[in-house]
Amino acid sequence: MTALGTAITEAVVFDYGTSAFLSRLSDPFWFQALGAVMGMDWHSSGVTTSVMGALKRGLSPRAHELGLYICGGRGRFSRNTPNELRAIAFRRGFDGEKLVRTSRLTARVDNNAIADGFQIYLHNFVVTADGEWAVVQQGLNDRTGMARRYHWHSATVKDFVCEPHTGIVGEHQGMVINLVDADAKPAQHAMLQITGETPEKTLGEVRHLKMPAHHDVQARDIDLKRLGAVLAVAYDRGLHDFAELLLLEKLGPRTLQSLALVAEVIHGAPTRFSDPARFSFAHGGKDGHPFPVPLKTYDESLTFLRNALDRAKPASTASGSEPRVTSERQFGKEKLDALRRLERFTRSVEKRYSPRADFDAIIKHERAISTSLDGRTVMDDKSGRNFFVGNGQQRLF
Repeated sequence: MTALGTAITEAVVFDYGTSAFLSRLSDPFWFQALGAVMGMDWHSSGVTTSVMGALKRGLSPRAHELGLYICGGRGRFSRNTPNELRAIAFRRGFDGEKLVRTSRLTARVDNNAIADGFQIYLHNFVVTADGEWAVVQQGLNDRTGMARRYHWHSATVKDFVCEPHTGIVGEHQGMVINLVDADAKPAQHAMLQITGETPEKTLGEVRHLKMPAHHDVQARDIDLKRLGAVLAVAYDRGLHDFAELLLLEKLGPRTLQSLALVAEVIHGAPTRFSDPARFSFAHGGKDGHPFPVPLKTYDESLTFLRNALDRAKPASTASGSEPRVTSERQFGKEKLDALRRLERFTRSVEKRYSPRADFDAIIKHERAISTSLDGRTVMDDKSGRNFFVGNGQQRLF
């Protein structure tokens, strides 16, 4: 997860820049899709902790190279955020105390502002070399055991006390006190008269991702037409051959299926992530939903992306080594651009052919080939045995 999440982030930064990555990170639907394509449970609260932990581990060694820093974390690690921000600000020459204040303010807004019983236990502050920032933090309701995730992006925050979020993920739990709603000015003024302090509470009308109660992936959770296009590109011989031509190398259908979804995470428009469960069809889920994680396919996807990124760099990162030759850099760039072409090609198949995935058939097929792809879940024993069987010979779309 660390390696794949890092490679996807680098690919986004390579093509679009750090600001675009922060914009994606602050979109709750994209974030959920990223977690799914990395092999996490598609809708559990553990997505937040696992994805942000993996990104921090993977990106920290490349932080100065990318100009992208991830601070904070879960529990005691969240309390390290101020010192981490001060150290980064010292190296980069911007106002560290301003960032520290912003970090604390976002945490207090989400922790204290809403009378909904959620207390922040994870706080990640992501900042670029230019001082642009995003926040991903999560709160837990001890009474219900439910979690709620909050997304912020500095580019969209006009007023910290008036609907500052880019998105919120969580179950609707009835009426809450929202003291920084656009219509809450009278309440704010009343509080100011009583306390003399600016109210710091919010739950605005932002993009809200509500996940279903069921844990497994069901047909109603995904856009079968979009998934059908991915399967068509992977398994239809003519479309598969053309997709291989785009990618400049031969790949099996299962790897092509994964890369098509990875390409969409990197290059897809925001509207493409309204069904984040679909992205679990790239590498499955660690809990076995919709199928065990196919480790061989996971490694092949990662190898393609990592090799392209490493070759596309302007020079070797090894000390004292010579810069890479132009032809090798060009080949790396072509492989990265091939992912963009693959994403466009898959969308064109969706529009021109309108394929529709056979949901039951694809699940049966994936579970049937799971053993051959070294499929694993957290429930497997040490021998790697998994518990799914079937023949999987049906047409998938």
